[in-house]
Amino acid sequence: MADDVLEVEGVFKKFRRGELYSSLRDLVPALVKRAFRQQPPKEALDKRDFWALHDVSFSVKRGEAFAIIGGNGAGKSTLLKLLTGIMRPTKGEIRIAGRVSALIEVSAGFHPDLTGRENIFLNGAILGMTRDEIRKRFDAIVAFSGLSEFIDTPVKRYSSGMYARLGFSVAAHVDPDVLLVDEVLSVGDYMFQRKCVERMNEVIAAGSTVIFVSHNLRAVANLCPRSLLLDHGQVKMVGPTEEVIQAYYERGTLERAGGADRDIAITEVIMSDANGNARTEFESDDKVWITVRARAKKRHDDMTVVIDVVDDHQYKVFDTCTQRLGAGALALDDGETLEVTFQVDLALTEGTFHLNAFLHRYLTDLPYDAWRSAVTFFVTGAHEARGVVTLHPKLTHCQIGLAREEKADD
Repeated sequence: MADDVLEVEGVFKKFRRGELYSSLRDLVPALVKRAFRQQPPKEALDKRDFWALHDVSFSVKRGEAFAIIGGNGAGKSTLLKLLTGIMRPTKGEIRIAGRVSALIEVSAGFHPDLTGRENIFLNGAILGMTRDEIRKRFDAIVAFSGLSEFIDTPVKRYSSGMYARLGFSVAAHVDPDVLLVDEVLSVGDYMFQRKCVERMNEVIAAGSTVIFVSHNLRAVANLCPRSLLLDHGQVKMVGPTEEVIQAYYERGTLERAGGADRDIAITEVIMSDANGNARTEFESDDKVWITVRARAKKRHDDMTVVIDVVDDHQYKVFDTCTQRLGAGALALDDGETLEVTFQVDLALTEGTFHLNAFLHRYLTDLPYDAWRSAVTFFVTGAHEARGVVTLHPKLTHCQIGLAREEKADD
């Protein structure tokens, strides 16, 4: 497509698991054997080979923010290294229109013995900037990093957060056609992370494209309208970010230990909005409907459905159950299913939260089934508050005046 700035078509990347030789006597015959051995076709794997990427295809339009998400070992970093040209694909094509700037390692392109000032020129040159371009943008790079008083200090004395500040500052001022960012937001402090997101939005508004890789799915949801889900080197889904995140969490919970073999089990947990649409991102104070479904293989009596919400540190911020809300004791016979829906107001501040669901015998609190982190969701808004919940603060009085002078004693 004419407006596609990045096209990845049928990309494979093969790696070989490491071989260890304890002596020169073992190494020399192995090298000779490899030199005279007929090379297999690129598509073939032997017992030591594996596909880090397998038939990956997608495209990204100019001016788009696009995320790549997936678990550890999914192939995200390998894909970014192919996009930057650090490595070449075993098979397939990658086409990029324009200049690429990348921040895929916090210390990439830095020399530890050089100062921050010298590393700006070194890193800028690696990213394709001319010396004149670096000079023109030097003050803006330093100001963005907030490291002006340490700019003449060797970077080997920098913390990992200072490395991230300087590296992102240089990469973000290249004026790239495509900016590749890998996990930089996991290193910097909160205020710098916000600056990074604002800068990426500026880059996008100027017509550049951002490819964003992060485990911070809230940041992904806020920045990128469209995402790719990668799992064991294969593309599982490309689409709207909210749907891709939901699919990512669903894949993680499908293999819930022992769920299929229980006498009674939770089969589905869904969070939805007023229109019945399943979602994972909400505004603070949104009304949300939580549906829990279960099925039984034999009779269970005196049962209650419990839901609770925990924050990212697994601190419980809310729980309730059907019994406390007036449903009474529930009972399921063999082959019967259960569906309950709770309505809640998300009086939460901005953050990442996890919804847990349980089936309990109410009087004895005996657990029948538990589904922890059945849904991970994100709350935005409530800018007037910090913490976990919002108490809806209002400023009712604020007055500034001259201090009253106390009368001097006669």
